[in-house]
This record gives sequence, C-alpha cells and structure tokens, in this order.
Amino acid sequence: MASPLKKSPGVKDRHDDMFGNGRIESDINSSRNQLQEKVAEMENFAGHLEEIFLTVEENFGRREQHLEHHYTDVLQTISQRYDERAARLEDEKKRKLEALYTQLLACGHALDASKELIEEAKEVYRSQDKRVFLKTVVPTLKRIEEFAKEEMDLTLATNLDFETPLADLSDVKSMMDSINIVPAPSAPVINPQMANSATQTSLRVCWSLFSDDTVEFYELYYRLVLQNAPLDSTTAPQVRKAKVKETHCTVKELLPGAQYELWVTATNTTGISPASEKALYMTVPSPPVIKQRQCCSCPEAALIRWESGNPDPVDSYTVELTELKGSDGNEKGVTESVVAVPTCQCLIQLQAGHCYLISVRAVNIGGPSDRSKEICISTSGTFFYLLEETAHPCLSISEDGFTIFYGDEELPISAMALDDDNFTRCVAVLGDLIPVRARHYWEVEVDDRTEFRIGVAYEDTERNSYLGGNNTSWCMRHILTTSRHKYEFLHSGQSPDLRITVNPVRIGLALDYDWGTLSFFNVDLEQHLHTFQCQFQRYVQPCFGLDSPGALTIHNGIEAPKYAFIEHP
Repeated sequence: MASPLKKSPGVKDRHDDMFGNGRIESDINSSRNQLQEKVAEMENFAGHLEEIFLTVEENFGRREQHLEHHYTDVLQTISQRYDERAARLEDEKKRKLEALYTQLLACGHALDASKELIEEAKEVYRSQDKRVFLKTVVPTLKRIEEFAKEEMDLTLATNLDFETPLADLSDVKSMMDSINIVPAPSAPVINPQMANSATQTSLRVCWSLFSDDTVEFYELYYRLVLQNAPLDSTTAPQVRKAKVKETHCTVKELLPGAQYELWVTATNTTGISPASEKALYMTVPSPPVIKQRQCCSCPEAALIRWESGNPDPVDSYTVELTELKGSDGNEKGVTESVVAVPTCQCLIQLQAGHCYLISVRAVNIGGPSDRSKEICISTSGTFFYLLEETAHPCLSISEDGFTIFYGDEELPISAMALDDDNFTRCVAVLGDLIPVRARHYWEVEVDDRTEFRIGVAYEDTERNSYLGGNNTSWCMRHILTTSRHKYEFLHSGQSPDLRITVNPVRIGLALDYDWGTLSFFNVDLEQHLHTFQCQFQRYVQPCFGLDSPGALTIHNGIEAPKYAFIEHP
C-alpha cells in the first residue's frame, strides 16, 4: 500500500508575494492607461483647435470678400451716377454757349448795319453836288427810319444758372444699407464627441459658431449608422431633427451601443447656413453578459469571460470586484476596478480564501455601460467547468456541468457530429483550468465498477488517441479484470508497476506547476497513490474519460488538503 506524503514544516510559500507584485503591476498599467487617455484627449483637442483656426480663417475670408464685393458695387454705381451727371452738365453748357453765341452774332450784324448807315449818311452830308445830295438823301433817310423801327432783343438768350436736379441715389443707399444687413450664418462646426457625453439611449451634442453671425435657432439632424449595410439598401435609416436655440442639444430615444451620424445648420432672418460636416457619436453600450460557465478560478486568481452584447465594437471593458466580508458574507468591502481591458476576458489576481462579487462594464467614447449581472467567485480552491466542445459524442454532461455519463448504446460513426475539437477514440472531455502556473487541486468521484481515465493533458492533445497513450497527457487508468481491479498511471503508453489494494472511490489530483508534479490521492484514506514528475512546458487541462458505460463526478472549488502538496525548501 502506498504511504501518504508528509508535508515539510516551517517552509515559506513561494507564492506569498504574488498578489502584491501583481497589484503594483496593475497600478502601473492603470496609470499608463490613464496617461494614454489624457494624451489622446489632448491630441483630439489640438485637432479640434486646428479645425477652429481654419474655420475662423474661412469665415474671415468670406466676410472680407463679401465686404469688398459690396463696396465695389457701391463705388461702381456712384461712378456711373457721376458720369451721367457730368454728361448732362456738359450738354447744358453746350446749349447755353450756343444760344449766347447766336445772340452775339445777331448783335454783331446789327452793329455792322448801323455803322454802314452812319458812314453812308456821312457821305451824303459831305456831298458838294446838290443834285446828287437830293437824289440820295431820301433813300438813306428811309433806310435809317426802317432800321430805327426794328426792335432789338437786348435780353440774354439763356439763363446763366445751371439746373441742379436732385440725384437719385436710392439704389446706392440700398446697397450701403445692405452692407449692414445681417448675412446668412456660416456653417457651424460640430464638436467631436466628448467622453462620458452619452447614456444608453441619449447623446449630448455640442457645436460652435466661430464668427459674429447672428443666429435665431439651430437644427440638429441625426440618423442611425447601420453596420455592414449593403450599398443598394433601400431601408436607409430615417433622418430625425431637433430645433434648439442653444449650441448644444440632448437627443433621446436612441438605441444602446449604436453609432449615429449628426450634422447641424444655423438659421436667421436672412437665411440658412450650409450644413456642418457630419460627425459620428456613439451611445453607451449595453451591459456585457458574463459567461459564468466559461469562468474559472484558483486561490491566486480568476479568469472572467463575457460577451459584449453590442453590435458595434466597444473601446474597452472595466472589471469591478468587491470583496465579501463578514461571517455570513453579506458585508461588502471596497470596490476595485481593472480598467482598459481590451478583450472579452480578464485574468484578475486575487487573495486566497476570499469571496468576491465581480461585474463588468463596457466602455466607449460615450461612457461606461451599466454593470453586468454579478457573479460570485471564491478563491478557496481551483474551480473550473468542462469544455463541452471537446466531449466525445457518446459522452453526456449533467446540467450542472460536473458529472459525465457514458451510456450502454454505441453510436455509429455516421451518426456522430464531429469536429476538430472532439475526442474521437477515447470517450473523454477536457476541463477549463485557469492558465496560472500555481497549485491546483480537484477531486473525482468514481465507481469501482466503471473503467475510467483521469488526469491532465495539453489543450492540443491528440483527439484520436487514448488519454495516457501519448506524450501530451498524464492519467490514472482503472481497468476491470476477471480477478481484480487494475490501476495504471500512464504517460506515452508507459506505466510503473504499482498495485493499489483499496479501491479509491474519491480521488484527489494535485497539480504543482512550480515543481512539475501531478499527484493522485485516495481522499478517504488520505493515501498517496502516485506522482508524475514532469516539467510542464505549457498549461495543461484536466481530462476525464470513461472506457466503459458509467459515470464520474468532478468536485472542485474546494480547499486542497494539507497532505496534497509538499512544501519544498
């Protein structure tokens, strides 16, 4: 009969400081993630300022061009009015000068005629010949009388003053007034989404108008962005809008964890601005769903797995854990958080012998989701479920996931639904052991009338070979013969020659990564059965197989007995 192993007293556990080191590393990672978030936020703000700078430049250029255009039109109109007025004055001057010139010519003709008559009268008067005098004096006198009878117009033929009509500058006045008319607003600038600006069903949207434009109201347009929608889709999301007077708006009745496209316009008495560039905002994700049957733990840590439950990817996840204290476990301690988890699983370092409530939040730019449904994790011992996708088709697993059955009826190969993960020769299944190089202990309840194989195997162990029959698995095998119960401890098909006199009903398995051992015990007798010495190069998984119809039950999450592990110096 094999003797129980004895534990060396007074030896310090090599894993005592694992939790402390892990906590420091977690704090460093948390600080680094916070710094990265700050840097990303500053980069986004710098990009936003650059957009604002360009918008101010564009608005200034547009207003300067608008002003220059208006003043050019005013100057052109005034110049046209000046040219028209100068032309009219020139025509009026010409008419006046022509009238005066004509009157001047008439006066000159009258003077010439009077001079001619005076000279002619003088010649008649000087004449010495009486006969000539009498002959010419009478006609001359008649001509003088007729000239004297003619009336001379001695008034000016034209008015010396120029007309001064009022210039019609009404159009110029209108143009000058139009410069002061409020122009239609320029396009608003919609701000990038800020952190924590959303809920599961609402978004707070902000925008800016970087000019002196007068705005009476804004209209915010938004619609759902469909992921992987076909290009010719005829079911485009409906565009909705909200009318507000402020430069911010909270839109509601949205879908959780969804992406929305938004744009905004500004309106005043003159008209409507161009639309802003479109921006993408996201609502807060739905709470994740923890896959409890895929979670596992050991005294030092827990591996939590979940599914997002959101159609769009999230930025990260936050795992929250609260220690349960008190004798009845109803008192909650301080809640700690593991932030910036990139995938849907997280390995958390914990303290041994405690209970924790663990939940998960999904996080995107809009903010964190509500907590998922909490699960309770105990670190009293190693806890795992079976990997049902590896089970042989003839193997059944109980509803609680800890008992496997092998029935009397054999299924034909054609009726078996097989894939690459299923065992095909050995009626077996693997367990989902947490990937932590520490000490792990679990127990298996067996029936001495059933042939079985229990032990550990690499995750990629051959599915078409028997457990223990290859170099990737180590197992204890029970064989029924006509004369006795035979037990083998197999690796690569080899087993030492051992005889067990008392058939174990409950077998304990103790896996020690640090010392490279896998030990088997008869729990009822606290009896050591066998130990494999192997420096495991990779993580191993518990394995369970039935070579004859029957059942076996796994017991885990229990504290390892003192005799299970030897303390080494």
